[in-house]
Amino acid sequence: MMPEGGTSGQALRAMLAFLALGATASIIYGLFSSGFGRVHPVSVGAPPLVRTDGPSPVAGGATAPAPAPAPAPAPVRGATVTASTAVPRIAVVSNDFWLTYLPAGLDRADGGAIEPDQGAWARFAPRTGPGATHGRYVEVRVEHGPVAADWLTYQRRISLRTPRDSTVRGRPALVGRYPGGGLMIVWLERAGTGAWIRVSESLSDELLRVAASVRAPVGD
Repeated sequence: MMPEGGTSGQALRAMLAFLALGATASIIYGLFSSGFGRVHPVSVGAPPLVRTDGPSPVAGGATAPAPAPAPAPAPVRGATVTASTAVPRIAVVSNDFWLTYLPAGLDRADGGAIEPDQGAWARFAPRTGPGATHGRYVEVRVEHGPVAADWLTYQRRISLRTPRDSTVRGRPALVGRYPGGGLMIVWLERAGTGAWIRVSESLSDELLRVAASVRAPVGD
């Protein structure tokens, strides 16, 4: 038989062990109930919107001003032709000789055939308005026959002051001041056909452009 004191000591130790087990179970249950040790899923939201139609946010809650629009390209100097000088015009001198350019404001004022069958001439000037009183004009003459047999012969026909060499559509020419006034260019269109154009002093800058616009189908 076990002594009575030994039995009561074992019972006490068993009771303490049971109480300790219960306390441990309570602590573990409480920890799991609070969510300790669980892995929580991370939610990934949509990326923040970026505004493209207004100021953009910057640090501190302020907003940055929207970028200024790009400036329009600057016009290229000397590359623009006004509508009044860019519109093609047909100015007939004869049935086989005409111009495709005239300074603005000029119309045929006079002209006709050079008989017998030696060419034609025309004068273009303002019919009315300020230009008519300031002497703006373009005169054109085309001549056929022995007077224009070759370039040497034809250039002797026209007397110019301070002449200088030039070209008209690849053909040799002379430019100078006409004794009767204005600036003139003279050239041989082809063997047997010569031509000259005279403009008023106010249109001196237009002379070469008018000459370059000549159309004479035979020989072009």
